Amino acid sequence: MQKLMSSTQLESFCAALLKAYPNPKCELKWTNPWELIVAIILSAQSTDKNVNANTPALFTVANTPEAMLKMGYDKVHSYLTSINYHNNKAKSIMNLAEAIVNKFDGKMPKDFDTLITLPGIGKKTASVFLNVAYHAPRIGVDTHVFRLCHRLGIAFAKTPEELQKKLEQIVPEKYKPDFALALVLLGRYICTARKTKCDECPMYNVCISEEKK
Repeated sequence: MQKLMSSTQLESFCAALLKAYPNPKCELKWTNPWELIVAIILSAQSTDKNVNANTPALFTVANTPEAMLKMGYDKVHSYLTSINYHNNKAKSIMNLAEAIVNKFDGKMPKDFDTLITLPGIGKKTASVFLNVAYHAPRIGVDTHVFRLCHRLGIAFAKTPEELQKKLEQIVPEKYKPDFALALVLLGRYICTARKTKCDECPMYNVCISEEKK
């Protein structure tokens, strides 16, 4: 069974991670908070690459909740048909647009507790949104973060929500704003699900994974 990092090892890991990936950026394409939240919702159980291939055309004709409401579900949905679970995602986006227009004058809230009360926004989505849009010290747990935390011994949990709670407790405060974004990049390009590229990994010297080669 994979060993758990000590607090000292975690500090070293975080320092090395942010040295390897300084100022990490989310790879979803967006230009305003509404575009970002739509892209995050669409990215669930899909890839950023696939989302980015579909959203520019939609955002060109409607990049605000008001504009999407005016277009209506059928037209918005027509831009999203190649994205996994597009029916449910389009419904979530339209329900969210209606709530944002009616309750918040068309502007996305910046408060976590408010965000998670809105249609289609759970704790992970709210955390990723605030982290990416405002560099908030939130740690959203996607498939890459969940996988790497277990593979590398950063933290163990049965669910993404449980893991998020643990990470926000153990990751040193100064690393929180960039931790998840950097870990996603490591998991997407180096420490991948199918094959670890240990010979290319900038984290090799601080890695305690039993899969290390």
